[in-house]
Amino acid sequence: MQNDDKRLAALAAVAEIRDGMLVGLGTGSTAAHAIAAIGARVAEGMQLTAVATSQASAAQARSLGIRVLAMEDVAAVDLTIDGADEIDGLCRAVKGAGGAMVREKIVAAASARMVVIADGSKRVDRIGAAKLPVEVLPFALSFVAAALERLGAAVEVRRTDGAVVATDNGNMVLDARFAAMADPAALAAALDATPGVVGHGLFLQEVDAAYVATGGVVVRLERPAACG
Repeated sequence: MQNDDKRLAALAAVAEIRDGMLVGLGTGSTAAHAIAAIGARVAEGMQLTAVATSQASAAQARSLGIRVLAMEDVAAVDLTIDGADEIDGLCRAVKGAGGAMVREKIVAAASARMVVIADGSKRVDRIGAAKLPVEVLPFALSFVAAALERLGAAVEVRRTDGAVVATDNGNMVLDARFAAMADPAALAAALDATPGVVGHGLFLQEVDAAYVATGGVVVRLERPAACG
């Protein structure tokens, strides 16, 4: 059921794509459903190009016949579709379970519109329960870990099968869990000001809308105008 909801949310978001668009492709299991749906549209004759937020997403897209451009050659994106680990009613999100949060944030910032897709388990009243991924220069790993602990986090170096995970940028990921995240904006500012932090998974202003599917029903959330 959860996988079906991911697919339904992805299909709803992909319906926003128009012929000729440059589309940003997210990373993760939910974004993979969107890439598959976009590939089907391309196979039906839709003309579009894409940029990808990870090597894995780029490989999937190319395998489906989607033309993928290098982001270093792209200044502006029409629409980005990506997943989230948490999304609240103000369209504030936590992202980065797939380790691509820095590239995701760059593509989101370049986009005229960013849409998040998720199953209902990712919809929360308040963000902060999920681990917050922080991408760190290897040189600064211990320094940044200590800084996160001073901010109140329990910190782990991300590993898979015992091996330290490297991002597509060649950096490391610290997963920070906070007992509470009373002021996400203040936390984001503190992280942005910490030397050695390349980026983090707090998406507080980037998301314009979200499609959330629960039990086969898709609900669209739009970012309130008061949030900028």
